[in-house]
Amino acid sequence: MKNETLINKLKGSKKLKLLLLPLISSAAVLRKEKNLRDLLKLAKIENLDGIKVYEALLQTYLFAGFPCALNSLQIAAELFPPNHKFKNVRNSFREVGVINCKKIYGNKFDKLLENVSAFSPELSEWLIIEGYGKVFNRNNLSLKSRELCNVAVLASLKYESQLYSHINGAFRLRNSSDEIQTVIDHLQLTGGKAIKNFGVKVFDRYMVQKKVKNNLTPSQKF
Repeated sequence: MKNETLINKLKGSKKLKLLLLPLISSAAVLRKEKNLRDLLKLAKIENLDGIKVYEALLQTYLFAGFPCALNSLQIAAELFPPNHKFKNVRNSFREVGVINCKKIYGNKFDKLLENVSAFSPELSEWLIIEGYGKVFNRNNLSLKSRELCNVAVLASLKYESQLYSHINGAFRLRNSSDEIQTVIDHLQLTGGKAIKNFGVKVFDRYMVQKKVKNNLTPSQKF
């Protein structure tokens, strides 16, 4: 799909503000540099806060590695030069990581750590400290918005079980089914029909298993 078509399809969309950060995240992890540049230009036109763009791209290292974050942030800096200083708040990473992870996984939190610890005790700790403590707890982008970006990233990379979990997390953080589905449907713009269809398949399975009605936000019991 040509970049010009991508921009034209998004311009004027009533849901553009909802879509920009997830699509920017998707383009970054898919290494679609031209798409990424065009989406960043559109974000600039729409006066999207540069620090939100920064945070969305920074967290891609959790899913696609440091090369992805380094490359995409370097590109983003051309339009959104960072103007903040690094702050280190290491002491509370694990404590706040547990809190954030429970917000997303709910009563499946203990099972998550048990499952991961069975094959890697280190990763079961690092996902709490690094992911949910150090990264997802950063200011300037809400956990709710981060989860929509995570859904876009995991669908783009076709990680089925993790995508299912983060769809659940997106619901728990009060994203509506319409918002989540809109993000997934628009992944066709960055990754093509295969990426969109993969996301739709996982989303539909979630909806059936949880028996969630369209346009509603399920309770946090999930």
